[in-house]
Amino acid sequence: MRLAARPVGEVKPDDWQHGSVPVDEPGPGRFAGRTLVISLDPAMRGWLDDRPSYLPPVGIGEVMRAGSVIEVTASNHPDFRPGDHVVGVFGVQEYVVSDGRGAMKIDTSLAPPSTYLGALGMPGMTAYFGLLDVGALKDGETVVVSGAAGAVGSIAGQIAKAKGCRVVGIAGGPQKCALLTDELGFDAAIDYRAEDVRKALRRQAPDGIDVYFDNVGGDILDAALTRLAMHARVVVCGAISQYNNTTPVKGPSNYLSLLVRRARMEGFVVFDYAERYAQAAQDISAWIGAGRIKVKEHVVRGSVDDFPETLRMLFRGENVGKLVLELA
Repeated sequence: MRLAARPVGEVKPDDWQHGSVPVDEPGPGRFAGRTLVISLDPAMRGWLDDRPSYLPPVGIGEVMRAGSVIEVTASNHPDFRPGDHVVGVFGVQEYVVSDGRGAMKIDTSLAPPSTYLGALGMPGMTAYFGLLDVGALKDGETVVVSGAAGAVGSIAGQIAKAKGCRVVGIAGGPQKCALLTDELGFDAAIDYRAEDVRKALRRQAPDGIDVYFDNVGGDILDAALTRLAMHARVVVCGAISQYNNTTPVKGPSNYLSLLVRRARMEGFVVFDYAERYAQAAQDISAWIGAGRIKVKEHVVRGSVDDFPETLRMLFRGENVGKLVLELA
């Protein structure tokens, strides 16, 4: 799946080019593999725009960037053998030839391949470092998470609960809100589609928000800023409500709350914590094993041709938990 045109607003089917080429044999120091599962993430939308960011944009005509898990089928690389399962940024394609840079072997007897793209992958790492390092979470605080039923938000909220915090999730629709409270252990959930978020936050966080983990930006961020506790931390993880804008990004009009409440607002990119991924994965695995984190995955089974429509699910709010495309 190659990028055919820079999207304007929502990504459309004709922004993509479906193609086929022969699979190369792996040369010295390289291995080949068959793709099993492809990760779909809100950040993908930002990678399609030709503007400065933490990664270069996907080029026109290039294979779409994506994390995936592959099974090695042939190898001339000393560290990878046929039958190995490997996670890496291999792109949206059925077959891969790689030199192994950025690739890591995984043990699928411990967790399914999809989990290495979710709770034990970038979303899990993002939730962990965003909450514990950037958010400087302390036991017993009040934490509010937007996009709480998504891949990152669902893990962030559960980590906060494991740390003894009161956790309020913001999500869209009664099904997602029920998931948060009934299955994932959140203390409360706010349905932004059916409630006045500012009033609901006043009810659910009467003493203020100590850590706000923001995945959506826009009006919900603005509402959360009005409820900050003294010395609160606002973690800017993402802004999915703004990614398809054809007008300028909506900034927070209530930012002076940061001054009044002596709070701070900080963005981060998870790649900056790469040297500590192993420790984070160990902690998250322990929480999963103890039943303190429940893994939620939304698996779409199909082919590479299903990637464009599956990606659109993210921006329609149709996924619950981590969204992946499993190749049949």
